[in-house]
Amino acid sequence: MEKKKRGRKKKVEEKIDNFLVNVDASFNNKDNYEVFDVEKDGKEKEIIQPIKQKEEKPSEEQIKKEKKLFRNIIIVMIGFALMFFVVYMIINSMRYFEVEGVKFEIVKEGALTLYKTSLPVTYNGSLATYNFYLRNDPRTLKEKVPIVGNISFRKNVVLDVTTKDLFCGGDWTIGLVNVQNLYEILDFNLLVKNNSLKYQPLSDYMFITINEGNQTEIRKINSSSYDINIANCEVIPAFERLMLETFIRNKKLNE
Repeated sequence: MEKKKRGRKKKVEEKIDNFLVNVDASFNNKDNYEVFDVEKDGKEKEIIQPIKQKEEKPSEEQIKKEKKLFRNIIIVMIGFALMFFVVYMIINSMRYFEVEGVKFEIVKEGALTLYKTSLPVTYNGSLATYNFYLRNDPRTLKEKVPIVGNISFRKNVVLDVTTKDLFCGGDWTIGLVNVQNLYEILDFNLLVKNNSLKYQPLSDYMFITINEGNQTEIRKINSSSYDINIANCEVIPAFERLMLETFIRNKKLNE
């Protein structure tokens, strides 16, 4: 009887060996298979199938390692999220700044860097916002174009240009149009000086004479007269310095 069982076992092993010849090497282990006799239609048939492996429960140490790994992954993800948020806030804050209460935003237009500020306007009976774009950084304009003396703004601004050499390839037009738009919004009258006219009373007028000079600056001459001296065709910086001072005074008046 024992001999018969051994023979039976040997045959089973041979069948499994033959079966494993065509099985992927990663599964090629006969200890992982068993043979069943199945009777169908009065005939016995042997079936080879894998033995179901018992799932081993992870040890406490392994569970602890997995929890620690999961915790570290979460910490790293949170760290990256916080770093991204901080970098975003720093970059975003660098876009905005104030000069004496006047808010500016740095705007990129291709290779050109502009400095945007806004004023409220009434358009068609509704409140709207008018944007101004300066080409020079307002934070450095004070040093670049100093103002000697205080400016007392009046509702009537009379411009007098003493030379034709300040058009500077179109810069004159750009600067003057920006000043004109600003003063129209603030309800100022921007006038070109006419020597045949008398401007009375003088207290209602502000006279600005634009000259060529060795240094770009705005200089007070008397209570109603000012010189804008322009060197090296710095027309736009000079006009933008006047605009910046106008923004600052308008801000203070509306506080």
